[in-house]
Amino acid sequence: MKKSNVYTRTGDAGQTSLIGGVRVSKASARLEAYGTIDELSSQLGLLVTYLTDDHDRETVENVQRTLFHVSTLLATPPQEGKPAQSLDATLVEQLEHEIDEITASIPPFRCFIVPGGSRGAAVAHVCRTVCRRAERRIISLAEEAPIDPILQSYVNRLSDFLFVLARKVNFLQDIEEKRVF
Repeated sequence: MKKSNVYTRTGDAGQTSLIGGVRVSKASARLEAYGTIDELSSQLGLLVTYLTDDHDRETVENVQRTLFHVSTLLATPPQEGKPAQSLDATLVEQLEHEIDEITASIPPFRCFIVPGGSRGAAVAHVCRTVCRRAERRIISLAEEAPIDPILQSYVNRLSDFLFVLARKVNFLQDIEEKRVF
């Protein structure tokens, strides 16, 4: 019988390999960082199923592709005290452009809102909070090893994008946001 490619049994003792073959604990800061990015990408896949705007769906799917690159960078140990590679700074600019476009198309943000509204907006808020956790995990990793500052900016900006996207989804569905105060 041919061995499955899905399992290797090499991680059964709580260790896994980084890119390049270095073995580390599955509880390491590096694994927490890229594992949370993986979780975010999965949540974004769910979000896409609720989006009705083609441009928004395409944007989120492009974010998922970028997150694969982010995961690769996080799974690659630094060499000579420098991050393995860098993200393209234009990716941050693209998110900023999307944020600006959405912000211009919805009512101004005036106070704190309770996450929720439509199912799509609620999922976007879940994605935002997972993104914030990923950012915290990346910052924890950065305390141990060099991390690309563009990568950190991208993840930070992504949570902002997800916030305004949630607001847009509610706006398009004519669902009023619930304010905290």
